[in-house]
Amino acid sequence: MVKIGNIELPEFPLLLAPMEDVSDPPFRRLCKTHGADMMYSEFISSEGLIRDAIKSRMKLDIFDYERPVGIQIFGGDEEAMEMSSKIVSTVKPDLVDINFGCPVKKVVCRGAGAGVLKDVDLMVRLTKAVIKGTDLPVTVKTRLGWDENSINIDEVAERLQDIGVQALTIHARTRAQMYKGHSDWSHIARVKNNPRITMPIFGNGDIDSPEKALKYKNEYGIDGIMIGRAAIGYPWIFNEIKHFFKTGEHLPAPTVIDRVEAARNHLQWSMDWKGERLGIVEMRRHYTNYFKGIHSFKEFKQKLVTTDAPEDLFSIMKEIEQVYAGYEFV
Repeated sequence: MVKIGNIELPEFPLLLAPMEDVSDPPFRRLCKTHGADMMYSEFISSEGLIRDAIKSRMKLDIFDYERPVGIQIFGGDEEAMEMSSKIVSTVKPDLVDINFGCPVKKVVCRGAGAGVLKDVDLMVRLTKAVIKGTDLPVTVKTRLGWDENSINIDEVAERLQDIGVQALTIHARTRAQMYKGHSDWSHIARVKNNPRITMPIFGNGDIDSPEKALKYKNEYGIDGIMIGRAAIGYPWIFNEIKHFFKTGEHLPAPTVIDRVEAARNHLQWSMDWKGERLGIVEMRRHYTNYFKGIHSFKEFKQKLVTTDAPEDLFSIMKEIEQVYAGYEFV
């Protein structure tokens, strides 16, 4: 069993990564249904929370069925991070997570996300501010370092644990790599094998199959895995990995009917949470992933991304089920 504060997770938990414009309540609900053990909100700007920005406040929505769930915040100002930690605590998530890993320029340029990797003293001060603002467990997600010449994850892990961080997720790339190139999990293994480190260490980066998940579990000795991009349009990956761990065998691949059901639920829950119009528009980015690999699907995809009425969208999905009944993925 893996523990984060009072949160008890199963042995070798599978976590859903916080992803901007993806990890909202409808998507989290879908991943929870398909086996995710713990999930995180999209990252939330500490300054946006303090300004009471509507988009930031919406990201605080959590529901009991998705627990345990963490809310992730980012920022480069200590006072703002402490205040946003207090705000987050009012909605009673199970933990508060800090993003020190986002490589996107607009975040880094504000001295937040992976930008903090260049100043570990600042990272420690920001983390202390968040811990001061909440009674909840505080965890961190970060990267190996700014670039290959400044990998500092060993120092980061020790210093964060020393001030009270209760779990660390490490994306196995530097900020300079963004999401490209080779992810090097050997650095994560070194942190995990450090006798000073007692907090759970989760690995993240490039896990896209049950085989790779098992290989990395055995090879690097981490406490669990966080899955991000591989779950987009494919929430089944969590239960597929769990089944493979137990049996060494693959679950049957999701059928077209399974994929339609997932897309239908995602659309309905998006409309329920965001409102009909926004739910429909923001769902459009997901259809390509749900129906990836289906031959001659272009016409249906075009209909899905241009149709505005929910009843028409559900009719199109019903037609997809009928046209592709029995379709086998290669």
